[in-house]
Amino acid sequence: MINISTRRAALLLAAAALTLTATLAQAREMVRISYQRSSTLLTLIKQNGTLEKKLAPLGFDVSWHELSGNALLTALNTGSVDLHADVADAYALFTQAANAPLTYFAKETSAPSAQAILVRTDSPIPKVADLKGKRVAVTKGAGVHYLLVAALKKAGLKASDIDVRYLDAQDGVAAFNGGSVDAVVVWDPFLAVQLRDGKARVLADGRDGLVEYNRFYTATTGFAKAHPEVVKLVFDELQATGRWVKANPKEAAEQLSPIWGNVPATTIEQVNARRSYSIVPVQRGELAEQQRIADAFREAALIPRELKATDIAIWTPVQP
Repeated sequence: MINISTRRAALLLAAAALTLTATLAQAREMVRISYQRSSTLLTLIKQNGTLEKKLAPLGFDVSWHELSGNALLTALNTGSVDLHADVADAYALFTQAANAPLTYFAKETSAPSAQAILVRTDSPIPKVADLKGKRVAVTKGAGVHYLLVAALKKAGLKASDIDVRYLDAQDGVAAFNGGSVDAVVVWDPFLAVQLRDGKARVLADGRDGLVEYNRFYTATTGFAKAHPEVVKLVFDELQATGRWVKANPKEAAEQLSPIWGNVPATTIEQVNARRSYSIVPVQRGELAEQQRIADAFREAALIPRELKATDIAIWTPVQP
């Protein structure tokens, strides 16, 4: 027969266990991560659940947020998400101009052919200079916007010489396919999809030194300072996933195909061939392209003030 003191002790132990469980549950933190359709590496990491497994022992859960356009810009500027997937070099400068509380923590190295100015295959426009007076769709502030500005300048034109239509990528592609614009400037995977059926051709891309097209990963500055161990874990996982994609192009394309709306794996292989997926730390002395973009956008009145590209918070992994 269990005496009262033994029973009471058991109840106290059970209550203590419940209290400890509740305390541990409350102590867990959430890492909020944004990504875009073009965020190949984080898309794969999300699909495979690797971050959840590695962050769980550190007391973190993960929530994923697919953002684009104004929603993405709002999240970047307000710090409502802790870690942001890769955004184009030009886009990152708008957050700097807005004094967003962001820190660069990784960069995907140059992929100059992964964005392009497209015209229809049967278009009478043979070169960029012939875009004068033509309707061109582009996403305002994106990396493709800088490609357009740089290509026009090289051809002796200004933005005012063309009829610019500011549309997000999907709407721009729809306008292009519907014939309401003469050209569209897009990045992969939109680029690869448009080239797939042979109805579009590349008028210009970033090669031959025109633009580098780097992509930057950012963290909310407060989060990067408070949780460098989480940032390092994500950085390492991005590097490993980038190496895996390059070493396993067919498998990576097959895994991405249903995620990207059943884009054929062969098309995705072309996308992945154009991207570097080489993830490196951001070095303050290697932001010259960022400064060129900032200067060009300031001259085009796209950014309201002069920017110094190196005036940005940068997280770098501690070397062992």
